[in-house]
Amino acid sequence: MPSRADTTPVAAMPVAATPVPTHPATPERPPLELWGGVECSVVRLRGGGVDQTRLSGHQDRPGDLDAFAELGIRAIRYPVLWERVAPRGLRDADWRWTDERLGRLRDLGVKPIATLLHHGNGPRGTDLTRPDFPAKFAAYAAAVARRYPWLELYTPINEPLTTARFCALYGFWHPHARDQGVFRRILVNQIQATRLAMAAIRAVNPAAKLVQTEDPGKVHGTPHMARQAEHENQRRWLTFDLLAGRVGRDHPLRSWLAEAGLERDLDELAADPCPPDILGIDHYLTSERFLDERVRRYPGVRPTAEGGERHVDLEAVRVLAEGVDGLETLMEEAWTRYRLPVAATEVHNGSSREEQLRWVKEAWDGARRLRERGVDVRAVTAWALLGSYDWNSLMTRRDGFYESGVFDVRGPRIRPTALAGLLRDLARTGDADHPVFDGPGWWRREDRFHWAPVRSSPYVITRNGWTPPDAAPRRLLIAGGGGTLAEAVARLCMVRGLPHVRLTRAELDLTDAGAVAEVLERMRPWAVVNAAGLARVDEAELCPARAQRDNVRAASILAGACAAAGLPLLGFSTHLVFDGEKRTPYREQDDARPLNGYGRSKREAELAVLDRCPAALMVRSGALFGPWDDRSPAARAIRTVAGGRFFSAACDVTVSPTYLPDLVNVALDLLIDGERGIWHLANGGAVTWAEFARAAVRGAGLNPDRVLGVPAADLGWVARRPAYSVLASARGAGLPSVEHALHRFLAARGPVPHDAAEVCVPEAVSAV
Repeated sequence: MPSRADTTPVAAMPVAATPVPTHPATPERPPLELWGGVECSVVRLRGGGVDQTRLSGHQDRPGDLDAFAELGIRAIRYPVLWERVAPRGLRDADWRWTDERLGRLRDLGVKPIATLLHHGNGPRGTDLTRPDFPAKFAAYAAAVARRYPWLELYTPINEPLTTARFCALYGFWHPHARDQGVFRRILVNQIQATRLAMAAIRAVNPAAKLVQTEDPGKVHGTPHMARQAEHENQRRWLTFDLLAGRVGRDHPLRSWLAEAGLERDLDELAADPCPPDILGIDHYLTSERFLDERVRRYPGVRPTAEGGERHVDLEAVRVLAEGVDGLETLMEEAWTRYRLPVAATEVHNGSSREEQLRWVKEAWDGARRLRERGVDVRAVTAWALLGSYDWNSLMTRRDGFYESGVFDVRGPRIRPTALAGLLRDLARTGDADHPVFDGPGWWRREDRFHWAPVRSSPYVITRNGWTPPDAAPRRLLIAGGGGTLAEAVARLCMVRGLPHVRLTRAELDLTDAGAVAEVLERMRPWAVVNAAGLARVDEAELCPARAQRDNVRAASILAGACAAAGLPLLGFSTHLVFDGEKRTPYREQDDARPLNGYGRSKREAELAVLDRCPAALMVRSGALFGPWDDRSPAARAIRTVAGGRFFSAACDVTVSPTYLPDLVNVALDLLIDGERGIWHLANGGAVTWAEFARAAVRGAGLNPDRVLGVPAADLGWVARRPAYSVLASARGAGLPSVEHALHRFLAARGPVPHDAAEVCVPEAVSAV
């Protein structure tokens, strides 16, 4: 593996490092495996439902399975879902899709872990509350086993306890209850269904194994909330306790469960247990909770009265001073409690790319440490191979909010992210490296707190995980450090925990080839971001020689130096490379015909950079606006109207404004993914400058009528602008809508003083 001083580009180099010895495999304890999983929830909601397999497009892409197999995964959690196969009953079951997919997985040598229900309620006509649910579900399981007698691994029902909580304690999913009795009935019904299903499956295949998944997130709290925290910490094990027959007369929650009329079910489960063959531990950064009765400390957080005491239920990682226990500790707790093999069955972090990489690597390293301590850990599962939709709202809203996973599904074909390279190397060598591992995940940094940190009681946190590197961290180099774009890149690198260095023009003259080569040799960054250049459209028209020097020559020299050093390069371009003759969004493959000097200089820079450094990533964006830029049209419009004046904006120029934080975050993700060539990144939507200014002013609580829509010809612009320069991407990455971005822009800027005076600032429309 290249050392930190190696200049091999991250995009091109293998991510693997020298394997670290793991606990030796034995016949009783096989080697640590890499598994995968497809987010496949089918959830009933008010007025409809969610089917993640359809949302991700996997429904119609059988070729996905070949891409999964190429990762080196040994097994995959895969849907054979009751509602999808037999929505109108077993007599009318349609097995064609499942036949094709399971058959292909078998041919590829990837073991399916068949999931029969994933947060679902079954077909219409039954649901988790009905007394006939377990028997009906077992009948479906028997049909699956008869059709696929070779299947060995099953997760009949995913996360019974979590599903019961979301359906019946919090009211998120059908039947949308907030009732302890309904919660207990749904939980026990699912456990009974699992027990009966495995009996039916083993009647066909006695070798079938139960891989039971659950999220046993720990609960912490203040001393005053210790009783409720203790109750929830007993409750978190109920899925495994019930299946293992441990809820006997002496179980601390036996009487509580029996109060819901479940005495007979509890006796049956204790007398005829169905202990899992593998305990699947699903864990997220939201899994561990903190309970605090001091509700006024947390403005904006809705209190709950669960357990009879009014309190707030918070993400522990955002408030707990000691940090949280994490996956490694939870798996060890499960092993200690049951002495059954364990696996990490959902490892996913809906965050920026380096945080996703850190999360998977931390889970893998934790599993290896556990094996060294004698814990029987079988696998780590890369969850959400295709990403997921609307889990930010627990699927209670259908907003189309997408979190990419190992693959990004938003293009014409699924696109492997940096996670794919990481998994391939873990599967091949047992270890991996990447420069982003030199910094801790946000869950281990001091900036993780949303509220004043407090200490937990009475639970003691076991600290595991990341340790700082022995050498200086590998850094990202940002050129053009004095500009708005460079400042945004640096700010977001800090937020994302990416070590970096920002050099101004005085510190690095990009037009001096020798100086550029010397800086790259001395600093040895792992990648370079070019945020330099002349960004003012009219100034570029008036000073073409400067535009040629700053935008073309400098970019070309830096590209050549990066190519020579083998470094990934990220550069930025503009929507103004287009002439505006189209009336549909411009995509990457459309011909560039700039109308002005600025656009011509950026187009020449694109060609020069990709000629000298074919592996470079060039991102085109719309006109930028951001919370740190007072010169953007949105900021100027708000400031002008707040000062009691009218603001003029073009009513005949249509653009796709681009929110600077969104642009930089996605561009950095693409850089880490090793993408190359031209990409379009702009917030979704098309607006005229006048419409955009009015929306900004209205959102700031000001009078939008004070924005005057005027023809562009009357604004005194020196350089011609295309009448239409909206961007869209044919390659897949997307940014949120302009409306969503503008809402966040206004929230970040805070309240507007209505007596603000207009400040004359140089025009910067269409920068970059």
